[in-house]
Amino acid sequence: MPFRLLIPLGLLCALLPQHHGAPGPDGSAPDPAHYRERVKAMFYHAYDSYLENAFPFDELRPLTCDGHDTWGSFSLTLIDALDTLLILGNVSEFQRVVEVLQDSVDFDIDVNASVFETNIRVVGGLLSAHLLSKKAGVEVEAGWPCSGPLLRMAEEAARKLLPAFQTPTGMPYGTVNLLHGVNPGETPVTCTAGIGTFIVEFATLSSLTGDPVFEDVARVALMRLWESRSDIGLVEYNKAIRNYTRFDDWYLWVQMYKGTVSMPVFQSLEAYWPGLQSLIGDIDNAMRTFLNYYTVWKQFGGLPEFYNIPQGYTVEKREGYPLRPELIESAMYLYRATGDPTLLELGRDAVESIEKISKVECGFATIKDLRDHKLDNRMESFFLAETVKYLYLLFDPTNFIHNNGSTFDAVITPYGECILGAGGYIFNTEAHPIDPAALHCCQRLKEEQWEVEDLMREFYSLKRSRSKFQKNTVSSGPWEPPARPGTLFSPENHDQARERKPAKQKVPLLSCPSQPFTSKLALLGQVFLDSS
Repeated sequence: MPFRLLIPLGLLCALLPQHHGAPGPDGSAPDPAHYRERVKAMFYHAYDSYLENAFPFDELRPLTCDGHDTWGSFSLTLIDALDTLLILGNVSEFQRVVEVLQDSVDFDIDVNASVFETNIRVVGGLLSAHLLSKKAGVEVEAGWPCSGPLLRMAEEAARKLLPAFQTPTGMPYGTVNLLHGVNPGETPVTCTAGIGTFIVEFATLSSLTGDPVFEDVARVALMRLWESRSDIGLVEYNKAIRNYTRFDDWYLWVQMYKGTVSMPVFQSLEAYWPGLQSLIGDIDNAMRTFLNYYTVWKQFGGLPEFYNIPQGYTVEKREGYPLRPELIESAMYLYRATGDPTLLELGRDAVESIEKISKVECGFATIKDLRDHKLDNRMESFFLAETVKYLYLLFDPTNFIHNNGSTFDAVITPYGECILGAGGYIFNTEAHPIDPAALHCCQRLKEEQWEVEDLMREFYSLKRSRSKFQKNTVSSGPWEPPARPGTLFSPENHDQARERKPAKQKVPLLSCPSQPFTSKLALLGQVFLDSS
């Protein structure tokens, strides 16, 4: 999947009619429980077809009921689907697949692999499954999450990618041979997605293993990408540097949005834009954007890769829909923010149309042409990693992924107690959830943690002192950190921390003033004004 370098769609909102949610066929909103089961059935039809017809190849070819290698010969679909199994509640199959992957996957092979795809699908998938192993009932080894077989596999895969970063700029090549490194004739042309998205997986890997090399190369690549932007804040083709990026389609979109070019085509590939709008609280614009995408979905039963707005139709050679997840992902985030049943209707329509158009005897096939619903002989691994996962999460509001912090797991690591599974998961580009709390589980230096604890104690101490002078107080009083023995906030731990760290000057309380939307939303330094 491409990096979500998201596209503002103000013009699209102006040209397409506003669509307001209508009730389902029976006059009511879709039943989440019913569609959860439908999504489960979709998953297992595709998953079982892969196991029966394609494993150990990367992907299933659903029209011929066989398999082929696509991104490197890793049994890719099995890795990509692993955390989805747990989200659907299948812990026994999760445990079985963990054993299978340890026995069957080999990265020491003479294969040219995509650096970007291997990172988001393989490294990301293994890291996510590693961090979810305890929740899935896997008997984890001592020292987890700072050690474990899936973590070692993720590290091995990532090390195979490191030669790609050995460039004058630090921006990686697009392809690397897993056995021999970068081929001598490898093209220096890459795209922004192939440079800027490694920080999630590689920083997680560095935090868990203690080896800084992964985060270091990812951070350098990201900074070089940032520094190569043009005067108007965009990345452009530049022969002056060894590695350079091509113009992505979003460049023309940005220019059109600013009014500097006229372009009647949008790329529906990046339909996650309303999801991003929802995450920064711009709900009204997010819904307007979403509903216009939804209008196009209703026209074809899916989103074509490109759409001509004035003509209201697809673009030649871009009529396909490879079962991408982005609009469904946006629906999930928006539904969490609003509870609007229109978003469940998109989920219902996605299930119905994918099953009607794409389902075949051996899985689900890419839709080659939405105009006549011709199919292509491929089922991308992201169908199980992303599309099905986001559909299920849309219809399952109590899933552990949506945890609000009310439950968590406390684990003991070589570096002290660590809290995991409290929510706030970060999805990588391939929808593999990473628990951000794990980033602090395997680090010897705790200064940052201590500073946060100090700020929290100061805040609640100040709050308690102020409450003495208030005439009207709530009966329950202010919240206080838990005092369980061994927790990060226990007095015993705090005293130990004081002994280990030098005295520091008092830090003023953090202040987070409210900012207008236009100052919050920026893309490569360019702020966009929503004029929809």
